[in-house]
Amino acid sequence: MTAFNLLSEPIRKYIRDKKWESLRKIQEAAIQKIITTDNNYVLISRTASGKTEAAFLPILSKVNFREPGVKVLYISPLIALINDQFIRVENLCEYLDVPVTKWHGEAAKGAKDRLLKSPAGIVLITPESLEAMFVNKPYNIKYLFSTLDYIIIDEIHSFLGSDRGTHLQSLLNRLQNVNIKKFSIVGLSATVSDANQYIGLKNFLGDPKDTTIIRDNTPKPINAVFRYFGSSVNELPLPLLKDLYVRTRESKVLIFPNARGRVEEVAVKLKQISERVGGHKNYFSHHSSVDKEVREYVEFFAKNSTLENFCISCTSTLELGIDIGNVDEVVQIDATHSIASLIQRVGRSGRREGKASNLFLYATDEWSLLQSLACWLLYQEQYIEPIAINEKPYDVLVHQILSIVKGTSGISSSKLLEEVTGNSAFSKIKKEEIEEIIIHLTALDFLEKLGNDLIIGIEGEEVVNRRDFYSLFETQIFFKVSSNGVKIGELPLSPQIRESENIYLSAKIWSIIDIDFKTKKIEVMPAKDGNKPTFFGDPADTAYRIREKMLEILISKDEYDFLDEMGREAIYDLRKEFSVFAIDDFKIERPLLTSNECLSFYSFTSSKINRTLRFILNALEVKNILHNEESLFEIEDHSSSELQIILKGIDRNQNMDQILIELLENTPEVIDFSKWGKYLPIRYQAALLKEKYFDFEGCYNYLQHLKFVENQLELSN
Repeated sequence: MTAFNLLSEPIRKYIRDKKWESLRKIQEAAIQKIITTDNNYVLISRTASGKTEAAFLPILSKVNFREPGVKVLYISPLIALINDQFIRVENLCEYLDVPVTKWHGEAAKGAKDRLLKSPAGIVLITPESLEAMFVNKPYNIKYLFSTLDYIIIDEIHSFLGSDRGTHLQSLLNRLQNVNIKKFSIVGLSATVSDANQYIGLKNFLGDPKDTTIIRDNTPKPINAVFRYFGSSVNELPLPLLKDLYVRTRESKVLIFPNARGRVEEVAVKLKQISERVGGHKNYFSHHSSVDKEVREYVEFFAKNSTLENFCISCTSTLELGIDIGNVDEVVQIDATHSIASLIQRVGRSGRREGKASNLFLYATDEWSLLQSLACWLLYQEQYIEPIAINEKPYDVLVHQILSIVKGTSGISSSKLLEEVTGNSAFSKIKKEEIEEIIIHLTALDFLEKLGNDLIIGIEGEEVVNRRDFYSLFETQIFFKVSSNGVKIGELPLSPQIRESENIYLSAKIWSIIDIDFKTKKIEVMPAKDGNKPTFFGDPADTAYRIREKMLEILISKDEYDFLDEMGREAIYDLRKEFSVFAIDDFKIERPLLTSNECLSFYSFTSSKINRTLRFILNALEVKNILHNEESLFEIEDHSSSELQIILKGIDRNQNMDQILIELLENTPEVIDFSKWGKYLPIRYQAALLKEKYFDFEGCYNYLQHLKFVENQLELSN
């Protein structure tokens, strides 16, 4: 039987009314599998290939929505994605008379109340809203979700290898505990590629034996153009902006810089150029600090502007699958820090069937160009960074212990232990470790013993009653930005926030005239003084394979026809600089430049291994400075032979725990990358540092095989 004939008649009518000529490959495969089995599935296919329908068409055909209760739960990483998918799913469900409800902080209360009166159909939710329900209204969880047939997880790759993913994994376990039968899970992704990631996905869904990966490998043609505009200043060079304007003025474009401030700079300056030459006015910025109504207007405008061109400068807010219609071109300014992110961004253009994706990649310094080139070549080799799974997520455990105790309004220690040890998210954490963490939380007065039960303690109440309790990531302090009573957006507190300072926001330049730290409000007016705004960005971690590829490019003689002349010259100059090192094996050999002042060691390894090596050198009192973008260590007061003796003498069996504990005692803020880590006993904080912040095993393996290739000449600037 064909996939189309397996579908229910209302769904077949939907397809006929939409005038689809045929089903997509991923849809054909998914329909055959989902309708005929109750297994878990992960559907992997490029952006805009019909993954959402591939999940919903068979599920809507298979599920009996006449039975009481919510039957399908759709979980998304973004509220904006829920709002976007809601329209598509609701349109589909009209053919079945199945209700669809959004449940998140911005969703209408009336719709939620109707669902509570009569649980049915499909609910779209974020993990944080699900967590809030577990904590505040656990009876709603059972009432709504005890008869689930399916859970659909959109953009599942965005959860893997993160605290948020572990959190979701725990919530899935807790949902299964209240369900009267086993539900099936369907994950959707555009960026998972290799066997190791498949294993991670299957384990994430908690049932590896009954989880199947369905992947559509149909290649998408991509036209890539690299442009290099070297700059020694913080601002984007004017020639780059002019070139970018000319190349994109007659297109529908998404531009991805790597920092919020740069997003605004691009939007403002392109708009200024367009105004000067009489071009269109549709230049926008889109990121989490822009006011929600403004963001939604930008999305609406892009989706409905069939005749008008537009240019949206954005962060990763438009990287995931929010439908903004047909985009002609994607622009990346300076290197993405991950190939997965590059794949998502490239996939935003050429969404129509048979259309190629168009990528313009601009670089502003030679190292960014080299990294961009490495990412692009690895992308063509179908490499994606491996997912780092934290097998002992002690910090997420703290959060979930507090959540369970709060949600039950009191639970016996034995029952709490039973629930936590039975949760696959914490399966590698020993029972004794969980008991020790519970005792520690009790000592902190986060938990309190009341008879045989544990309840939330006085200190714990303050934490669990905060609005940001439901999320696993640290919430930045945002200040509301207004001008004459009109809200423009929000900005995170930073050194930039000072009176008389100029800021970029919502594609305009503003001057700060007043800051109220008590009410967290900033009053601004349009800037007229011409002072340049400044901005700050946090560097992201770069994978080992990307850095290794950068070195491979430097020692190769390959020519790249997609590089412009300036880009080819920049790569030629870098190759010339490094040609003084006779490197034959980019896997193990690394450049070491010796001079009277210091040693310059180019490690060409991951950010985490660099961070670990710096920590070890500091512990050995070896003076060093790390320049992460260039993967360069400058080491003082040591000869090359001394450095080699030090590095080869590092003992991989040395107990680093005590050194990490001393680090935490002296600088407790080092654990701030983990929102809940600071509430752990210190030895578990040290374990978190070792697992998530550093990579000792990777560093030891790197040093074991490392061979220096020395040269005493100075590198040119």
